[in-house]
Amino acid sequence: MTYGLTGNPTKSQIWPPLERLITWLSDKDMPFCLHEPIADGLRERDRLDGSICSELDAERLAETSDIVLSFGGDGTLLRTAHETGPNDTPVLGVNIGRLGFLADIEVDDLFEAIYAIEAGDYSVEERMVLEATTPNDDTLDVAWALNEFVLDRSGEAGLIEIDVHVDGEELNTYWADGLIMSTPTGSTAYSLSTGGPILAPGVDGVILTPIAPHTLTVRPIVLPGSVEITARVLANDQPYVFAADGRSTVLETHDLAFSVRRAEHTVNLVKLGGQHFFKTLRKKLMWGVSRSTKEG
Repeated sequence: MTYGLTGNPTKSQIWPPLERLITWLSDKDMPFCLHEPIADGLRERDRLDGSICSELDAERLAETSDIVLSFGGDGTLLRTAHETGPNDTPVLGVNIGRLGFLADIEVDDLFEAIYAIEAGDYSVEERMVLEATTPNDDTLDVAWALNEFVLDRSGEAGLIEIDVHVDGEELNTYWADGLIMSTPTGSTAYSLSTGGPILAPGVDGVILTPIAPHTLTVRPIVLPGSVEITARVLANDQPYVFAADGRSTVLETHDLAFSVRRAEHTVNLVKLGGQHFFKTLRKKLMWGVSRSTKEG
């Protein structure tokens, strides 16, 4: 088993555990490789011998490793998925962030996690991915998202009007700050913070969640995962934002059709034995935790 090591080089917290892990893997003769930014960061900080970093540097991490370890938070894991590109290489998120729904292995449990992987005590979950295109227009290259696509107002611009059709049938025209089109994986991200439902990873569905809609009766809706969604921001002379997993593009072209559907590829996440989505919900959202009693 070859481990690919990557992470968010802007987080100072990643360097000590990475150094410990690399030393540990080397002592145990377990093969591993380093993503270029990580190798560069270790060299710059004199954490490891520069020649070793160069020797282990892997430009194409996903093709060189059997499992990619992503050090950071959920945002780092999303970047890791996009940087490694559409592939079958599983990713294990090592949480050095705050909440961590995707990066659900705490850094203190890392060595135990690797022992479990070596023993085969893990599974791989295939997570649904969305794909977006702009047919008959070259404004947007093919984009994909593990969490969500967002159409959002830009800066101090006012509300935007978003026309939505599902499989060619009119659904609604949203007058709101924006609209989130989320996978089940993304249901615990931006969509949740704006009132969307939580979907278990195995649910075959897409969530449409309006952001601060002008009409309070407009609510989130869960659609089958097989649908094709067409969304247009209607002309109002204001710029707006299209974002894929937080990567934003400011646009001024209105009545542009965004076609959103299930992508052909998935993102594969490593899950250790004993891990379960419900357990993660209880831990991260503190479900079932008793209210503390006042002292005295």
